[in-house]
Amino acid sequence: MDWKALGYLTSIMSVFFLGAVAWLKDNPPWWYYPALIAGMATSIFGMGFRYKSHREEQRKIKKAQQEAERQPKRPLRDPRRQTS
Repeated sequence: MDWKALGYLTSIMSVFFLGAVAWLKDNPPWWYYPALIAGMATSIFGMGFRYKSHREEQRKIKKAQQEAERQPKRPLRDPRRQTS
């Protein structure tokens, strides 16, 4: 299970719940709803960008592990043996 993805989805859901509650304001100023929508959108986009970064990092780690497994195994150096 990808716990990070679950965390981001939970955060996105909380943005919608908090936005729904904030939407019910009586007599808001003219800028209220555009600011609310912009804040919700930037929060969701930010979480999406962080998750995308997480997935790319995981892909790079997996690729490096696969490349390391393909490398021929070299014997460990014997510390008692001196090389010049």
